[in-house]
Amino acid sequence: MRELAGRLTALDPDAGAAVQVIAYFDRLAESRAGLEALVRGAAVLAGVPARLADTERRVRVRVEADGVRRDSDVPPDAAWPCAALAPGGAPALWLERAEAAPSVVDAVILERAAGAVRLVLDRTRGRAPADDPALVETVLDPTAPEPARLHAARGLGLDVTAPARALALRDGRPRIVPADAEPPVGRLGVGPAVPVLDLPGSWAAARTALRFTAEGTARDPGPRVVRAEELGAVALLSELVAPGAEPPPDVRALESAAASTPWLLATLYAVASTASLRAAAAEINVHHSTLQDRLAHAEHLLGWPLRTPQGRLRLHLALTMRHLARP
Repeated sequence: MRELAGRLTALDPDAGAAVQVIAYFDRLAESRAGLEALVRGAAVLAGVPARLADTERRVRVRVEADGVRRDSDVPPDAAWPCAALAPGGAPALWLERAEAAPSVVDAVILERAAGAVRLVLDRTRGRAPADDPALVETVLDPTAPEPARLHAARGLGLDVTAPARALALRDGRPRIVPADAEPPVGRLGVGPAVPVLDLPGSWAAARTALRFTAEGTARDPGPRVVRAEELGAVALLSELVAPGAEPPPDVRALESAAASTPWLLATLYAVASTASLRAAAAEINVHHSTLQDRLAHAEHLLGWPLRTPQGRLRLHLALTMRHLARP
């Protein structure tokens, strides 16, 4: 193979390089190299970062051109050369080269690397099944025997040696995803990343985080996605305010004021969640003087100041407890 590559290089440098690429990935496949090694090979050979993202089997690997793994949450650029892992499938392997068209060598790298990656995934992970409610329930059940929970996790396509996290969706369905997976779009609470056997705790934290979410509208302002690890001591409020119970007085004051003032909740949320009043005005796209007028009116309706540190803290707590008091 080396002799053939040398001869081809003398005639056509691209053809010689392509043969070398084929030989390189053949050697990796024969040695049963893992996913990271294959992506690293593609990056080093291409001289640009390479990334693998197979959402169906919950795999994501990105390696820089220097061979160092650095995963990224930035979506792939549609202009990058890419390849699918199966005919007709969605792109799953990219070379981060922003050029009009891939070179012959890039095309060979992608084709050989994708084939090798597909073999590894078929051998080690198979195809990730849809979230089976019974399996998810077993994994999240702290009273289930550990072997049963590990068996259920494998049935869900999870790597039991890697951390995962539980998700609490608004419709009540639990989900489990690898720690580095992107959460689904929608309103949900995200539990902390933990070992598989600790997922019941992540699920409890995700359900608590869900109570702090909002629709993100003018009538229900707030974040649609809340991560449990970002709540800190604020999570303790969930133990003080029971869902569906009589809301605290400050929450009742908010609801009463909002009933007659459509702009109130969105304005107060901007004040509570930004660093300054000018930032709050920019957030809701009003002039600074308009915001001052609104706050004066809101202070009259609520009965406490909103432009002092203590008043803003009280406002923030009231808005948070408003979410927690909902049924």
